[in-house]
Amino acid sequence: MNKIAIVFWSGTGNTKAMADHIAQGVRAAGGEAELLGPGEFSADRLTAYSTVSFGCPAMGSAGLEEAEMEFEPMFAALEGSLSGRRIALFGSYGWGDGQWMRDWCHRCRDAGACLLEENGLAINEAPDVSGEEACKELGRKLAVWQ
Repeated sequence: MNKIAIVFWSGTGNTKAMADHIAQGVRAAGGEAELLGPGEFSADRLTAYSTVSFGCPAMGSAGLEEAEMEFEPMFAALEGSLSGRRIALFGSYGWGDGQWMRDWCHRCRDAGACLLEENGLAINEAPDVSGEEACKELGRKLAVWQ
């Protein structure tokens, strides 16, 4: 059974809703999901999980929300430990075209991470029914990813 960490920060609740649906998908496929905030995760914890899914909303269209100086500093600190690690990225945004997610995926590939979804999962605003299903599908894929 895959043990999945879902590490996220949410300002409006949209990214939290995504994290909850991803966790549902993991559990429905027989995996174990643990939801964690950025203050609860570090590079030392990477090895405790088969896969880590990181979720953060966009800060405008420019990049990861600094989340009151929580998410971006946590992610930057463990970025050097991502080589060979299986990860997935997700988050919500309010404007733009999702460039922040493409940039984040590129950053992870540059760090040597193995991305489940090449372009991550970005949802504009709150997930609707199709967005909820996309999150659950991501969770199901995480649970069986070998």
